[in-house]
Amino acid sequence: MTRLLTVDGLKVDFPTRSGVVEAVRGVSFTLGRERLGIVGESGSGKSQTGRAIMGLTPANARISAERLNFSGIDLLDVPARQRRDLRGKRIAMILQDPKYSLNPVMSIGRQIVETLRAHETIGRAEARDRALAMLEAVQIREASRVFDLYPHEVSGGMGQRAMIAMMLIAGPELLIADEPTSALDVTVQLEILAILYRLVADRGMGLIFISHDLGLVSSFCDRVIVMYAGRIVEELPASELANAEHPYTRGLLNCMPRIGADRHPLPVLDRKPEWAL
Repeated sequence: MTRLLTVDGLKVDFPTRSGVVEAVRGVSFTLGRERLGIVGESGSGKSQTGRAIMGLTPANARISAERLNFSGIDLLDVPARQRRDLRGKRIAMILQDPKYSLNPVMSIGRQIVETLRAHETIGRAEARDRALAMLEAVQIREASRVFDLYPHEVSGGMGQRAMIAMMLIAGPELLIADEPTSALDVTVQLEILAILYRLVADRGMGLIFISHDLGLVSSFCDRVIVMYAGRIVEELPASELANAEHPYTRGLLNCMPRIGADRHPLPVLDRKPEWAL
């Protein structure tokens, strides 16, 4: 399997008045042309791991790693301009909620065209045609009408499809999806996952799928990484997630509701201090 990304000993720290917050503490993994799920509670370091790979952490963050390599490029030493060229063109990230990720004063089509023209020398007419084709690829009907709409004029599901179209328009090799379905209802979630599955398979991309939904990740991804307090506590094939051995993963699985089972009240995760060591 071709290795797209190597992360070795990644750390992300945030200096504060009350001390240093260690958001990511020595995370290591590799990614090929596959679907890798990263799961854990809020605050476990999932999103900060993805943002560090993208180079989207706040200016006050301190990032270090023994190795952070994408397709032979050292992401820690790459010049800022080259990093900007990579972002959107070869590495893209779908953020969590389109209401906060899309520019409210620009039409959807204009935002997609802007993304494409930032990375390719292309005329407006051709850029529009490719944007319309990408909107159709993410199963948006009446693409020409949606092209001229503003983010507030579309539903959450359509906004998320538009975000996916914008991130895929330049043909990235690596896609990071940060809880792309968390704000959507179940039926729309399945449609978005089907789109991502097909596009990853057809384009041969690598996908990092960040989520707190263990059931979703187990059915969609190839491998799963479980994070707690900024560290990876377990890594296993997604098909074997139900047989996880780490007590934290077992606790997360045990807290999930089960149809037909008497689980009132739902179990509460009993966190152990040693899990964070």
